[in-house]
Parts: sequence; C-alpha cells; structure tokens
Amino acid sequence: MLGSIETVLIAFFEQLYSTVGYPGVVVAMAIESACIPLPSEIILPMAGWMVSREIFTLWGATLAGTVGCVLGSAIAYWVGALGGRPLLDRYGRYVLISPHDLEIADRWFARYGQSAIFFSRLLPVVRTFISLPAGIARMPFGLFILYTALGSLPWSFALVYAGKSLGDNWETVRTVLQKFDVVVIAVIIVALAYYIYRHVAGAVTAVSKTPEPFSGKDE
Repeated sequence: MLGSIETVLIAFFEQLYSTVGYPGVVVAMAIESACIPLPSEIILPMAGWMVSREIFTLWGATLAGTVGCVLGSAIAYWVGALGGRPLLDRYGRYVLISPHDLEIADRWFARYGQSAIFFSRLLPVVRTFISLPAGIARMPFGLFILYTALGSLPWSFALVYAGKSLGDNWETVRTVLQKFDVVVIAVIIVALAYYIYRHVAGAVTAVSKTPEPFSGKDE
C-alpha cells in the first residue's frame, strides 16, 4: 500500500502532466536525478498510464524521462565537481575521507566510470545519487552525459511501458520495485559501515604504532 507522501506525489504528478504535458515528466525526472529522492518508479509508470489514456505517446514519455534524467544528473555532477570536491579536499579528513581516498575514487572512475554510470541508471536508489560522486571524482563530463543518457533510456522505456501495460493498475510497478530499494539500501549501509570500520581501525593502528618521543635522558 502506498504511503501518504506518495499519494500526494501521485496527485501532484497527475496535475503536472495534465497541465504541462511532457515538460512535466522532464522536470520531475530532473529533480529525481539531482540527488533528490523523488521516485522515478512513480514518475515514469504514471507517464505510462498517461500513454494508455492516449494523452502521451510511448516514445514521447520515454524521451522526456531520459532528457530529464540527463539534465538533473548534469546539475548534480557540477555540484559535486565545483562544490563537493573543494570541500572534500579541504575538510574530507573530518568525515574519514582522505586525499588518498579521493585519488582512489579518481582512478576508479577513470577506469570503470563508464560502466558504473550506465549500470547505476538501472538500479533503484543508486541512480539518484551516482552523479554527485562522479562529479567529485571529475569523470570526463562528455562521457558522463553519454553514459547517463544510454543508461537512462532503457530504464525510462521499461517503466513507461510497464505503466502503459498495467493501465489503471500502474501503481503495482512501485510496489514491486520497493522490494529492491530495501536490498540496495542494505548493501549501501553495509558498505558504509565497512568503510568507516576500516578507516577507524587504520587510525587506531597507526596511533598504537607511533613511537614515544625520545626524552634525551639516560635510563
């Protein structure tokens, strides 16, 4: 059963789509992709429902969703590149992010960034936030946009098509995908816990191995 917040969102999206059409889908998906947890599992299936009512077309709604994702992702990328990176360079050590960690992230995105961006667009939760670390790691922007578009297109098509096929029962899409949200969030929490443990344990080990200062006096 959908929560009260999602019920409000559904009413809002229906009004938005009915009033402005495809730009409403673009705006909603741009918000979702700019690290604001507005579920595309509602945005796109509802657009598919509009397709079933012959208000939208399948490809029109799909392309609107893809464009919105690219626009929102670009905003999040530049927030990370222009704002997040300088902050982490200066203050990252206070949140257990060292310059070495940032160098590792840079190398990782340089090597695997294309695949990471593409496949993250097909994952609940992760797709909403991946743009920010990509910007912080300063992945080449052109490649970032290309693989964001390539990954967002099948995601948008699948959810719009599901909403179209289910018609008035389009909310089933959100109900089913919520189960995957829980799994993805659990994996993220475990990964963060391991990251914190590793850094804290490393700091404790380093302190314990620090030699005592030489007093200069004979025993």
